[in-house]
Amino acid sequence: MTYKKYKWALIVRVLVLFFALTGLAICISTLNFKLNVTYKVIIIIPFIVLAVFSFFMLYKFISRRFLEIDDFFESVKYRDFSRWYNEKSGAEDVKELHKGFNEVNRTVLEINKEKETQHLYLKKILELIQTGIVAYNIKSGDILWVNEAFKRQLNIPSLKNIQFIENRAPKLYSTIFLESYATNDTINIQINGEKTQVLIASSVFEIEADTFKLIILQNIEETLNKNESEAWKKLLSVMTHEIMNSIAPISSLAETLQSKVALSIQNSNEYPLDMSDLDIGIESIKKRSEGLLKFAKTYRSLNKITKLNLSTIQVKELFGNIKTLMLPSLKGKNIELVFENENPSLEVEIDTALIEQVLINLILNAVEACKEIENPKIILKAQKTIEGQSVLNIVDNGKGIPDEIIENVFVPFFTTKKTGSGIGLSLCKQIMMLHKGKIQVKSREGVGTSISLIF
Repeated sequence: MTYKKYKWALIVRVLVLFFALTGLAICISTLNFKLNVTYKVIIIIPFIVLAVFSFFMLYKFISRRFLEIDDFFESVKYRDFSRWYNEKSGAEDVKELHKGFNEVNRTVLEINKEKETQHLYLKKILELIQTGIVAYNIKSGDILWVNEAFKRQLNIPSLKNIQFIENRAPKLYSTIFLESYATNDTINIQINGEKTQVLIASSVFEIEADTFKLIILQNIEETLNKNESEAWKKLLSVMTHEIMNSIAPISSLAETLQSKVALSIQNSNEYPLDMSDLDIGIESIKKRSEGLLKFAKTYRSLNKITKLNLSTIQVKELFGNIKTLMLPSLKGKNIELVFENENPSLEVEIDTALIEQVLINLILNAVEACKEIENPKIILKAQKTIEGQSVLNIVDNGKGIPDEIIENVFVPFFTTKKTGSGIGLSLCKQIMMLHKGKIQVKSREGVGTSISLIF
């Protein structure tokens, strides 16, 4: 709309000037030069006046618009978007031009407001997180931005320039600000004479002609201590529960037997000692004691495996060992054990003893799952994926694992068996992690379970 009004106003002024100049030219070319000078002036002067007036009006028209535009550009240059241009008075095209300027200013102010809101939102988030963040100019050392977590971790009240840290703690300055950490590295720093373990990463970036460095610092000492404390609490809770379950009946039974023996010694005629009862009681104490010892050994096995004795073995040989070990016990249970190997020459680099232990453990779990199942079957499969991974699958058609507990099967001490310790699958996972592999479980209740060992 602004352009159309401006266009027609300009066309009118150009046409008037053209008409005046054309009339003046015609008059000059057709006048009889023998006429009196006074007549010549009288005829020519109106056209000259009209031409000068038209030129002046055209110049004023164009210069006024250029001045308006120049004024607007000057405001943009100095980022003054708060100015308001009069939309109520003046030429129609100027009023439209002012409306356009005001619309631009409103749009820019809205964008700036949104950016400011986002900046404040981001700043608030970065202030709330416990990870220390600092960005500074590499050349001048001036701080571009720093959050409270960074200052708190380094025990610094305020930070305007990294020169402050260089003067106060040169070694700390060298470790954090001069070294480069492309990935998350764990380092030890000393704050007020105390060593603290932190996770650090850094990155360099440019803004226009300046180069900045971003450093992210996270104190993991507190996290490690907290996790360790929580782990000890859980461990003590589990061990206390298991030990009390064993000690309580042992103590009660021992007290009962002791009372019977004491009465028999005082009056053997009235309270004769029944040796069979004594034997049964002692046998019970022995069994419960063995159970407690077994639990202690089982728990200790969680930390026993730390090193691997790797060797390359063909999968068919590994399957042969498992077949020899497991078939005799499975025959009596009428469970079919099938071995499938897509690639007879497939090899894996493993600790054979440990992986055999994993496979035996998983097969025994499958045997337990196949109880009371018609035509129970366990399949051991070996295959190589497109990505080059060697995969061993243990598949059964047992009762399956309910969805609500499948995520907990690898948690230490978690078990659904009345006589289980909840350690077996945890050990399997630990062994696979030592092999830099992983163990995955898929199950459908009432259909069966598939566990994959991925190397």
